[in-house]
Amino acid sequence: MTQAPAIAAPAEGEYKAPLAVIEFSTAPRAQSAQSVPATAANPGGAAQPSPVDLLRTHLPFLSGILEPLLPAPFGAPAPQVAEPSPAAVAVEAARGKIGSDYSMGATGPDAFDCSGLVQWSYEQAGVEVPRTSYAQLASGTPISQDQLEPGDVVSFYGGGHSGLYAGDGQVIHASTYGTGVVMSPMSSMPYAGARRY
Repeated sequence: MTQAPAIAAPAEGEYKAPLAVIEFSTAPRAQSAQSVPATAANPGGAAQPSPVDLLRTHLPFLSGILEPLLPAPFGAPAPQVAEPSPAAVAVEAARGKIGSDYSMGATGPDAFDCSGLVQWSYEQAGVEVPRTSYAQLASGTPISQDQLEPGDVVSFYGGGHSGLYAGDGQVIHASTYGTGVVMSPMSSMPYAGARRY
């Protein structure tokens, strides 16, 4: 009976390359460019990225996975959402009422006269606007026709009719009985002035 040959033990290996160590902390280390010494690997002595920067750059998927577990700054930053301006809110409110009925003295939400639509639309943005078209033309900040922006209050017929500028030469207004709230070219009515609220 012969014995099986002995299995040779693996040769000892020696790791010569240093292992990178990422230190986890609740805040990134603050280092100035002057405090980093120049080395052979970093001849210019430039500031090195922090462990947090390395994680975000090389392992971005970890931010989403570990966000509930790790304190800032490891979690992904929340996206910044811009709040719409009151004028943008007002013009979109008026746009949503296109097709509503016209009724003298009505201020919404289902029927409007011209100034009632303007007033109601700005109420949705939390801005007070005078009730009548003449008062709307006399208040606010005067705006020239070439400076119009969406949401500006535009007056016609010497101040007897008002609407909201919607951009591209269009105005949203409560027209008259049988027509209701529509969007029309500004050129279809005699322009009297504009105000910004």
